[in-house]
Amino acid sequence: MTLHRALALALAFVAAPAGADPFDDFWAASRMDDQIAVIKEEGVAASIEIAASLFPGATPAGWADAVARIYDDAAMRDVLRAGLQAELTDADLPAITAFWTAAPGATFLDLEISTRRALLDPDIEAAANESAAVAFGDDTPRAQLVGRFIAANDIVETNIISAMNSQIAFFTGLASGGAMQGQLTEDQIIDEVMNREAEIRASTTEWAYAFLLMAYGPMSDADLDAYIAWSETDAGQDWNRAMFAAFDVVFNRISGDLGAAAAGFMVTQEL
Repeated sequence: MTLHRALALALAFVAAPAGADPFDDFWAASRMDDQIAVIKEEGVAASIEIAASLFPGATPAGWADAVARIYDDAAMRDVLRAGLQAELTDADLPAITAFWTAAPGATFLDLEISTRRALLDPDIEAAANESAAVAFGDDTPRAQLVGRFIAANDIVETNIISAMNSQIAFFTGLASGGAMQGQLTEDQIIDEVMNREAEIRASTTEWAYAFLLMAYGPMSDADLDAYIAWSETDAGQDWNRAMFAAFDVVFNRISGDLGAAAAGFMVTQEL
């Protein structure tokens, strides 16, 4: 019996507690609250770079408070829960929950979350990018496995779409807040972001390879094979599709709000 078939059989016998809400079980097993916390940490770090580019000289005193309000845990949780519930209506929630509860799924999830936190350190990020460039340049067996994982989950393309949508939302927020003084129409904003597609693709690809090679480094090839096999199941595909769709809504809301907030400070500075 192959490893992924043995895993599937084992997961089939993992039963949910009687009377438990399947979605609540899924939410807990998927570590959604921890993922929201990481998004907030990443967002706060990115907001410092946004401030440096939009507010030359000095960051407005209220910028940090505005960012904290936008990355409100409860608000993000509500939007994400609603999105996931809508996207997973016809999905096999117990099967998804079982994968993230048992090995190796639970370990992979833990590594993904901890690695995202680690990559907030610029030095660690630079080292991860360099290591990934060498691994994929040499076409190592682990690089090939990570490439298969990326393909199975369509990670690069979906992240590119998400990044472009977020940029459109941010510029739209800036424009609606009066920062652009009517200089950019909706069509012009879309054209501007589309012109950045090659740049976004390059940075997204670099990030995906570096992140996954670092995150999955402690796991065996057999475990990664099992993860890839699960990703190709109906449950795995439903999970992946739902996560990207629901998080896209979260990121678009945040990006639009950040753009609008930044516009308010920019207009005030101009007065």
